Amino acid sequence: MIIDSHTHVDRFGWYDPPETIIRLMGEAGIDQSIIMTYVDAPDVKGSIEYIAEAIQKYPDRLIGYARMNPRRGEEAQQLFRKAMEEYGFKGLKLHPAGNRCHPARQETIDLIRLATRYRAPVLFHCGDEEFTLPLQIAEAAKACPEATIILGHCGGYFHTSDAVRVAERYPNIILETSAMPYPRLVREAVERIGAARVLYASDGPGCDPTIEVHKVKLAGLTADDQEAVFHRNIRRILDNVTLEAHSI
Repeated sequence: MIIDSHTHVDRFGWYDPPETIIRLMGEAGIDQSIIMTYVDAPDVKGSIEYIAEAIQKYPDRLIGYARMNPRRGEEAQQLFRKAMEEYGFKGLKLHPAGNRCHPARQETIDLIRLATRYRAPVLFHCGDEEFTLPLQIAEAAKACPEATIILGHCGGYFHTSDAVRVAERYPNIILETSAMPYPRLVREAVERIGAARVLYASDGPGCDPTIEVHKVKLAGLTADDQEAVFHRNIRRILDNVTLEAHSI
């Protein structure tokens, strides 16, 4: 089984309807994918509803994350609550390079803490741009030790070593394999922080899920570790998510 922890469905920025990722999943042998838009809510009206419609259309194949702009404060928090409680979303996506909101800025911390009340993971775009660097996202992980923080792209092209180092330092950081070009890094991450804290992802359709699957297979993991990376770890995280906010 393979669960893709990071893909996109959108009609606002790039046009990638759900049928695109469904087709790519079939080609790559992927059973389920977590989907999100390329744009932030509530900045783009209807973006949360578009993801909700996609997961309603393909309930056994697609899982929704809400991509939010923390700068929108209470408006963003209210819409995130709706995404979780009414639409059954499973996580929060943050792209600090897009909304220019530092990972440890108070508005971001408030939104992370809200996600944590649902035991929902927080997926950061983590790459080479300002506000997305592993050391910057680590400030949020430190401020919110109860949160599950996923570093999407594991530091991109030039900050992968920093991503592994901050994951060693903060046990609430999870590394995700999409769109970084180094199979060896998958193996290194498993060796240094354990297979239980590494997730397979593709960032499809922009990156081909078939290639991203092959990248993990090239890492030379044991069969048990490979299964953990491909599906067991994200399933464990998602199974912990609730549709009702709890105190933290």
